[in-house]
Parts: sequence; structure tokens; C-alpha cells
Amino acid sequence: MQVGAAIATTLFDELGPLGSVLVRVFFAAAVLVAVWRPRARELTPESLRLIAMFGVSLAAMNSCFYEALDRIPLGIAVTLEFVGPLGVAILGSRRALDLVWAALAAGGIVLLSPAPGGSLDALGAGLALLAGAFWAAYILLAARVGQALSGGTGLALALAVATAIMLPVGIPQAGAELLDPELLAIGLAVALLSSALPYSVELEALRRLPAGTFGVLMSLEPAVAALAGLVILGQDLAATEVAAIALVVAASAGTLGTARAGPAPVEL
Repeated sequence: MQVGAAIATTLFDELGPLGSVLVRVFFAAAVLVAVWRPRARELTPESLRLIAMFGVSLAAMNSCFYEALDRIPLGIAVTLEFVGPLGVAILGSRRALDLVWAALAAGGIVLLSPAPGGSLDALGAGLALLAGAFWAAYILLAARVGQALSGGTGLALALAVATAIMLPVGIPQAGAELLDPELLAIGLAVALLSSALPYSVELEALRRLPAGTFGVLMSLEPAVAALAGLVILGQDLAATEVAAIALVVAASAGTLGTARAGPAPVEL
């Protein structure tokens, strides 16, 4: 997913962040709809409501994240965004030690927070944190969608909903560049790397794991994002930024070590 995010930034100059999100969710939806071929008889009013909410969370999460990526480095963006899954993990636990891990993560976030006169874009940091809130919603909704519908039907339809939401904002930003075959090819690669493959695997994981445990298993995301930003985009990080990412990863790993397993979800 982080490699896909790094590649996606190369589209921003031509398509803009929102145009890039549109291309990503469109191709991901097209691929998964073709694979799963959703049938109307599988759908109920409750599942349709969940799919709509899931689609909104996907569109909002990716839009906020890409707008953040347009302003701040990938590693920092994912670390700030990670407050979402980490919050799910901590709120899902009842152990006092998790307050220590929460404080450790908060320390990392504070280290990354824009200081007056600092170089980190405040709007970018805020958008990354907002993306984290939608990431938390994505985790909780994905777990419910995975239980309500078999296979990847729910994910495929949610990505179709996300595509419909992105059309009015993505098309004006990208304009005629949406017809460029080279850009569309890159967009397809991003869709596969960042949406179709990881979301499908995450959906299967959430069928088998409590949402809190899933959230902390994502603890390496900030470190991997920082590595992808360095290798692919040449984005160096200051010592304090590396320390902040390390604190968030350590807090996540600590929460995993003390997390209480919830009841096993019913498999479809």
C-alpha cells in the first residue's frame, strides 16, 4: 500500500490529489466488480446502508490522505494518519497499561506536530489526522461489511460508491489529463497496489480478527511509509521525525502485546 502511495504522488502534478483518488478508486472498483460480480439478490437494506457508509469512508479517507501527501512527506503523513487504527486498538482494550502506550503514541504525534515557524505544513498535518479518523471508520465498517456479505462483494460495491462520490471533484481537478493513457496506466498500478489487493486482504483479515487486534497489526505502516518515501521519493526525515515514527510504532507494538482478544467473528 505504501509503495502505491509513493507512486501516486507522481500523478499529483497532472491529475491533482483528488483526480488521483478518482482514478485509483475507479480502477479498483472496476477490477473487483469484474472479479466478484455482485448480485442484487445478495443485498439487503442493511447491507446497502453499510456499503454506502463504507464507500463514504473510503472516499473521504483517501481524499484527505492524498491532499496531505501533496503537502507533507509520506512517512509523516502515515504516522499522523495512524492515530485512527491506534485509537481503535486502544479503545477496544480495557487494560490500564494501554494508557502508557497511548501516551507514547501521543508523544510521537506531538513531535510531528507543526511548530510555529516550522517547516511542516499545518494543513497537511491536519488533513493526515482527519484521514486517520476516516481510517478508523474504515476498519470498523470493513469488519461489519465482511460479516454481512461474502467474498469481496461489499468492498467492490463500496469502491463503486467512492467512485461516484469522487466524480464531481476529481474530474474538474484532473480535466483532460484523465484521457492520458500513460497516466491512466500509472493510476491502474496505484489502484492495484493501494486498493484492490490490500483492501481485499484486509477484509479477509477482519473476518478473522477483532478490529482492535487488526489495528495494532498495522503498526509497521508508518515505518514502511517512511522507507517508501525515502527509497522511491527521496524524502529524508529529520532525527526528531524518525524518533516520532519509532514512538508510534513502539506504542502500536505494545498495545498488541497487551490487547485482549475479542470473540472470534463468524466466518461466511
